[in-house]
Amino acid sequence: MRAIWKGSLGFGLVSIPVKLYSAVQASSLDFDMLDSRDHSRIRYQRINEQSRKEVPYDKIVKGYKLNDDYVIMDDADFEDAAPEKSRVIEIESFVDIADVNPMFYETSYYTEPDTKNNKAYALLVQALIKSKKAGLARFVLRSTESLCIVHPVEQVLVVTRIRFAQEIRSTDDLNIAGDVAISKKELDVGMALINQYAEHFDVSKFKDEYNDELLKIIKLKSKGKRATVKKMKPQKATGDDLYEQLMQSLNTKKGA
Repeated sequence: MRAIWKGSLGFGLVSIPVKLYSAVQASSLDFDMLDSRDHSRIRYQRINEQSRKEVPYDKIVKGYKLNDDYVIMDDADFEDAAPEKSRVIEIESFVDIADVNPMFYETSYYTEPDTKNNKAYALLVQALIKSKKAGLARFVLRSTESLCIVHPVEQVLVVTRIRFAQEIRSTDDLNIAGDVAISKKELDVGMALINQYAEHFDVSKFKDEYNDELLKIIKLKSKGKRATVKKMKPQKATGDDLYEQLMQSLNTKKGA
């Protein structure tokens, strides 16, 4: 793996030199856009809207439109906006990871200490595991300030970027009634159904089946064959009564 960021992870007066590595990778199939007439690849070009000519990548700059004109920015400008954050992941507080709404999660990065047998790194891992806490921090990656949580995965510190509060839309515009009456027996059976399906979280049991099936179709199609598609058989409840539907679900063996 290649490091995508190098700096330090700090908490209190402790500073740990670290490198960041992407912890995720795409599992989707890579499709090319083609011209249907001759299957030639379609290339996307950076075109100057005035001259209609292609612009070399090294001639492209970033600009912010202000008062009908553009202010051109360079890398130094972005770093000057927060020089200390460009090289430091500073933990500002420690929180219960259970308090972080999953809606805020974005993507994760592994951290690696810049030196072997780094005692401060090992200490932070063990302290977070024992306290069941996560560090809340801010840092700058690719000219963008990110909010993140620092949490342990086994013996590795992971930095997971999370969204800022203003990035989450309000629910005020949703048409959801807040006064729907639920009877005690309906709630009791609903809770029993949840408990019946409850298990320890093990994401390794789940595979990207869609892409596997898609790849099978591609391989068969390359041989001039057509895949046999399984027809969906949606389960239907015998009635519209919520309690009866819950009871039928409860009495149906999981995985059947």
